[in-house]
Amino acid sequence: MGSNLPISPVPSIPEIRLHTAGPASGLWRLAGRREADPAPYWAYPWAGGAVLARYLLDRPEIVVGRRVLDLGAGSGLVAIAAAKAGAAAVTAVDIDANAIAAIGLNAAINGVDIVARAADIIEDPPPEIDLLVVGDLFYDPTLALRVMAFLRRCQASGIEVLIGDPERAHLPQGELSRIATHIVADFGGGTGGAAPAGVFALFGNG
Repeated sequence: MGSNLPISPVPSIPEIRLHTAGPASGLWRLAGRREADPAPYWAYPWAGGAVLARYLLDRPEIVVGRRVLDLGAGSGLVAIAAAKAGAAAVTAVDIDANAIAAIGLNAAINGVDIVARAADIIEDPPPEIDLLVVGDLFYDPTLALRVMAFLRRCQASGIEVLIGDPERAHLPQGELSRIATHIVADFGGGTGGAAPAGVFALFGNG
């Protein structure tokens, strides 16, 4: 995987470098062509993850000494930012085994330690963490409902929840409070161009 995906700084987040897909990456051969194979979302920085990463790097006091979990971690961008900002422990979770492999490579080139797990945890009890970060998981209506139910359970158990999103169609903005906005690159939008994205807290956080 590493030889096919060149290392480059993340737009608007030069502190972090990632293996990122380009035109010659042969990505779809790496990811597989079967219908059941997950789309390779991990190969690109999405706006929701980018805005969260920028936010955590700019405000390390949010993560210093805390246990952080990055849900739907993809490339590991937000998890890497949390580790660089001084988190005590960082776990990255994604359902795609290719993402977990990518997170391992990306953590290594950024000199941070991250525990990466291939799992779907959103029906599970809240994990033993202090901060849950969620970048760009509101692109599908069914997934959005499942994610919000999990986030509410986590919040009720005392976990702080932060969401990064460029206001995709299924983001439940009526349940969220915007706390920051940054202009970041958004490959999830299909163009790779810059877009405004927000960092949101659940109403009732804290």
